Amino acid sequence: MTIRFDRMAEGDRTAVIDLFNHYVENSFAAYREEKAPYGLFDQFLEMTRGYPAFSARDEECKDRFAGFAFLRPYHPAPSFLRAAEISCFIDPGYRGRGIGSALLRRIVAEARNRGVDTVLANVSSLNGASLRFHERHGFTECGRFRRVARKKGQDLDAVWMQLVL
Repeated sequence: MTIRFDRMAEGDRTAVIDLFNHYVENSFAAYREEKAPYGLFDQFLEMTRGYPAFSARDEECKDRFAGFAFLRPYHPAPSFLRAAEISCFIDPGYRGRGIGSALLRRIVAEARNRGVDTVLANVSSLNGASLRFHERHGFTECGRFRRVARKKGQDLDAVWMQLVL
Protein backbone atom coordinates (compact mmCIF):
# COMPACT_ATOMS: atom_id res chain seq x y z
CA MET A 1 0.00 0.00 0.00
CA THR A 2 1.36 3.39 -1.03
CA ILE A 3 -0.50 6.33 0.48
CA ARG A 4 -0.15 9.80 -1.00
CA PHE A 5 -0.93 12.83 1.12
CA ASP A 6 -2.13 15.96 -0.65
CA ARG A 7 -3.41 19.32 0.45
CA MET A 8 -7.17 19.05 0.76
CA ALA A 9 -8.65 20.75 -2.31
CA GLU A 10 -11.86 21.18 -4.27
CA GLY A 11 -11.33 17.83 -6.00
CA ASP A 12 -11.75 16.12 -2.61
CA ARG A 13 -15.25 17.52 -1.99
CA THR A 14 -17.30 14.41 -2.75
CA ALA A 15 -14.90 11.94 -1.10
CA VAL A 16 -14.52 14.04 2.07
CA ILE A 17 -18.25 14.58 2.56
CA ASP A 18 -19.13 10.98 1.67
CA LEU A 19 -16.63 9.71 4.27
CA PHE A 20 -17.81 12.24 6.84
CA ASN A 21 -21.42 11.15 6.21
CA HIS A 22 -20.44 7.50 6.68
CA TYR A 23 -19.40 8.42 10.21
CA VAL A 24 -22.51 10.57 10.72
CA GLU A 25 -24.75 7.62 9.89
CA ASN A 26 -22.76 4.75 11.40
CA SER A 27 -20.96 6.00 14.48
CA PHE A 28 -20.52 8.60 17.16
CA ALA A 29 -17.37 10.04 15.53
CA ALA A 30 -19.33 12.93 14.01
CA TYR A 31 -21.84 14.71 16.19
CA ARG A 32 -24.35 15.42 13.41
CA GLU A 33 -27.44 13.21 13.20
CA GLU A 34 -28.33 14.01 9.60
CA LYS A 35 -26.10 13.64 6.56
CA ALA A 36 -24.18 16.77 5.67
CA PRO A 37 -24.71 18.49 2.31
CA TYR A 38 -21.73 18.76 -0.02
CA GLY A 39 -21.69 22.48 0.77
CA LEU A 40 -20.19 21.61 4.16
CA PHE A 41 -16.91 21.13 2.31
CA ASP A 42 -16.82 24.89 1.66
CA GLN A 43 -17.04 25.43 5.42
CA PHE A 44 -14.19 22.95 5.96
CA LEU A 45 -12.01 24.87 3.50
CA GLU A 46 -12.92 28.21 5.03
CA MET A 47 -12.31 27.16 8.65
CA THR A 48 -8.94 25.63 7.76
CA ARG A 49 -7.64 28.60 5.75
CA GLY A 50 -4.01 29.07 6.74
CA TYR A 51 -3.97 25.75 8.60
CA PRO A 52 -2.91 22.29 7.40
CA ALA A 53 -5.58 20.13 5.76
CA PHE A 54 -4.71 16.87 4.01
CA SER A 55 -6.38 14.10 2.07
CA ALA A 56 -4.94 10.60 1.85
CA ARG A 57 -5.19 8.44 -1.27
CA ASP A 58 -4.08 4.88 -2.01
CA GLU A 59 -1.91 5.10 -5.13
CA GLU A 60 -1.93 1.32 -5.57
CA CYS A 61 -5.73 1.26 -5.72
CA LYS A 62 -6.41 3.90 -8.40
CA ASP A 63 -6.07 6.78 -5.94
CA ARG A 64 -8.87 5.45 -3.75
CA PHE A 65 -9.70 7.98 -1.04
CA ALA A 66 -8.44 6.73 2.34
CA GLY A 67 -9.17 9.65 4.66
CA PHE A 68 -8.61 13.26 5.60
CA ALA A 69 -7.49 15.41 8.50
CA PHE A 70 -7.35 19.11 9.17
CA LEU A 71 -6.46 21.65 11.79
CA ARG A 72 -8.53 24.74 12.49
CA PRO A 73 -8.40 27.57 14.98
CA TYR A 74 -9.62 26.62 18.43
CA HIS A 75 -10.95 30.14 19.04
CA PRO A 76 -11.06 33.28 16.86
CA ALA A 77 -9.45 35.59 19.45
CA PRO A 78 -5.78 36.34 18.66
CA SER A 79 -4.77 35.34 22.19
CA PHE A 80 -5.71 31.75 21.29
CA LEU A 81 -3.55 31.47 18.15
CA ARG A 82 -1.27 29.00 19.92
CA ALA A 83 -4.12 26.44 20.14
CA ALA A 84 -5.80 24.59 17.28
CA GLU A 85 -8.36 21.79 16.97
CA ILE A 86 -7.82 18.67 14.87
CA SER A 87 -10.36 16.55 12.99
CA CYS A 88 -9.43 13.24 11.37
CA PHE A 89 -11.56 10.66 9.54
CA ILE A 90 -10.20 7.45 8.01
CA ASP A 91 -12.09 5.18 5.61
CA PRO A 92 -13.07 2.04 7.59
CA GLY A 93 -11.27 -0.13 5.04
CA TYR A 94 -8.01 1.66 5.84
CA ARG A 95 -8.24 1.85 9.62
CA GLY A 96 -5.40 0.23 11.53
CA ARG A 97 -2.88 0.76 8.72
CA GLY A 98 -1.11 3.82 10.11
CA ILE A 99 -2.82 6.42 7.92
CA GLY A 100 -4.33 8.31 10.85
CA SER A 101 -0.94 8.33 12.58
CA ALA A 102 0.77 9.62 9.44
CA LEU A 103 -1.84 12.35 9.01
CA LEU A 104 -1.45 13.33 12.66
CA ARG A 105 2.35 13.57 12.27
CA ARG A 106 1.95 15.85 9.25
CA ILE A 107 -0.61 18.03 11.02
CA VAL A 108 1.56 18.32 14.15
CA ALA A 109 4.68 19.21 12.14
CA GLU A 110 2.84 22.00 10.35
CA ALA A 111 1.19 23.14 13.57
CA ARG A 112 4.63 23.64 15.11
CA ASN A 113 5.78 25.59 12.05
CA ARG A 114 2.91 28.06 12.42
CA GLY A 115 3.45 28.57 16.16
CA VAL A 116 0.73 26.25 17.44
CA ASP A 117 1.88 24.53 20.61
CA THR A 118 -1.39 22.97 21.73
CA VAL A 119 -3.50 20.63 19.59
CA LEU A 120 -6.99 19.88 20.88
CA ALA A 121 -9.41 17.13 19.88
CA ASN A 122 -13.12 17.10 20.71
CA VAL A 123 -14.11 13.42 20.88
CA SER A 124 -17.44 11.79 21.67
CA SER A 125 -17.32 9.72 24.85
CA LEU A 126 -18.97 6.94 22.82
CA ASN A 127 -16.12 6.87 20.30
CA GLY A 128 -13.73 4.57 22.10
CA ALA A 129 -11.52 3.99 19.04
CA SER A 130 -10.81 7.71 18.70
CA LEU A 131 -10.19 8.14 22.42
CA ARG A 132 -7.65 5.29 22.31
CA PHE A 133 -6.04 6.66 19.12
CA HIS A 134 -5.49 10.06 20.69
CA GLU A 135 -4.17 8.55 23.94
CA ARG A 136 -1.67 6.40 21.99
CA HIS A 137 -0.39 9.57 20.36
CA GLY A 138 0.19 11.49 23.57
CA PHE A 139 -3.10 13.33 24.00
CA THR A 140 -4.52 13.51 27.51
CA GLU A 141 -8.04 14.29 28.60
CA CYS A 142 -8.20 17.93 29.65
CA GLY A 143 -11.94 18.40 29.98
CA ARG A 144 -15.27 16.65 29.76
CA PHE A 145 -18.66 18.23 29.21
CA ARG A 146 -21.10 15.65 30.55
CA ARG A 147 -24.30 14.77 28.70
CA VAL A 148 -24.08 17.79 26.39
CA ALA A 149 -25.18 15.87 23.30
CA ARG A 150 -27.62 13.17 22.33
CA LYS A 151 -27.31 11.02 19.23
CA LYS A 152 -29.21 7.90 18.23
CA GLY A 153 -31.10 8.14 21.52
CA GLN A 154 -27.92 7.99 23.61
CA ASP A 155 -26.48 10.71 25.80
CA LEU A 156 -22.83 11.44 25.28
CA ASP A 157 -20.09 13.55 26.76
CA ALA A 158 -17.83 15.83 24.74
CA VAL A 159 -14.32 14.79 25.76
CA TRP A 160 -11.60 17.36 25.15
CA MET A 161 -8.14 15.91 24.63
CA GLN A 162 -4.94 17.93 24.48
CA LEU A 163 -1.50 17.40 23.02
CA VAL A 164 1.03 19.95 24.24
CA LEU A 165 3.79 20.21 21.63
